[in-house]
Amino acid sequence: MKIFDLFLIGIRNLSHRRLRSYLTMLGILIGITAVVALISMGQGMEDAITEQFESVGSNIIMVMGSGGGMSSPIMSMVSEKPLTVKDKEVIESVKGVNLVAEYIIMSATVGFHGERTDAFLGGASPGPTREIIEASMNAYREAGRELKEGDRYKAVIGNNIAHTAFEREVTIGDKITLFDQEFRVVGIYKKIGNAMDDNSIMIPIDIMRDLIDEKEKISMLYLNTKKGYDVEKVAENIEEKLRDYRDEDEGDETFVVSTASDLIETFGSILNIVQAVVVGLAAISLLVGGVGIMNTMYMAVMERTREIGTMKAIGATNADILFIFIVESGVLGMIGGIIGVAIGLGISKMVEIAVTQFYGSPLIKAHISLVLVGGAIAFSFIVGMISGILPAKQASGLKPVEALRYE
Repeated sequence: MKIFDLFLIGIRNLSHRRLRSYLTMLGILIGITAVVALISMGQGMEDAITEQFESVGSNIIMVMGSGGGMSSPIMSMVSEKPLTVKDKEVIESVKGVNLVAEYIIMSATVGFHGERTDAFLGGASPGPTREIIEASMNAYREAGRELKEGDRYKAVIGNNIAHTAFEREVTIGDKITLFDQEFRVVGIYKKIGNAMDDNSIMIPIDIMRDLIDEKEKISMLYLNTKKGYDVEKVAENIEEKLRDYRDEDEGDETFVVSTASDLIETFGSILNIVQAVVVGLAAISLLVGGVGIMNTMYMAVMERTREIGTMKAIGATNADILFIFIVESGVLGMIGGIIGVAIGLGISKMVEIAVTQFYGSPLIKAHISLVLVGGAIAFSFIVGMISGILPAKQASGLKPVEALRYE
């Protein structure tokens, strides 16, 4: 018998037991749905993050303090050895460094028309250095202007502070209260998509230092490199200079120097771990689906014993019978895979739309590729085929005379 004819026989047999076939492929369907949705969203999130960093520019370097195995802008302020303006001067002396922007950030309470809410207060120098910070945050203005030289009690506020934090919206020209001091709103940022940035307020750094009575400490340093200089090499030189200045050994630094590629790599590593865990859980569903296919195929062998005997009596070989049953089990898995791929991609697309609508920013983009679709379907087909091997061997081993006598 030709392979194509055997393939058609296998598919035709499945169509005679549709309800059982649908129930059997359910485990494969659920597993493939979970895997495809997760990989699509995970890869889409990584693509979106990479896209944001590329839009900022690959020549941005960030420096923050660390302590106790943690590094963050807050840690920079509370560390026993915080970043200071002296560290900034050391970094400015490194060859290849263009502009260095100091940034102070802390939590604060903001008041507006008798209401109060928590916010993240940031202080930055007006001018080109502030632009480096805003570019790194992917912060662009929805209305108003940026902070400029000579501004004192002026503020640019995050989207949530402007539109959702208070009963009444905050508009350009309104006054908000910080540390019992009034600030006039001169700008509003577009929605960025994360709570910290959308609930932030930017004010001039000299005013910030006056408010918190802090003249030296720095939460973070943002800098860009001059054209023609290798960013990674400049970052290495910064680390070396800071180690010498702060008298610290390599590996025991109380600061962290990061480039855009470092952050992308770190994010990718974390995402891969999360994906591996969830894919492992989804694999349990695939295993259950495989067992279900095996059970169904064993039942099919019992029900069709006489049919198998008839086929052998008219010339079908053991290999033909083996092929038919393996194809049936493979097609069961493949159909479950196809439906699972469709549902998984649909879920990831709906999540993309929901996140974009809610946050106003494409933090997650459904990643759809032929490799993902083809790989998931091929994998489900293989799982089905493997699950059908033992029942197929049992069917192919039946003797024609005994099979024809089977009741």
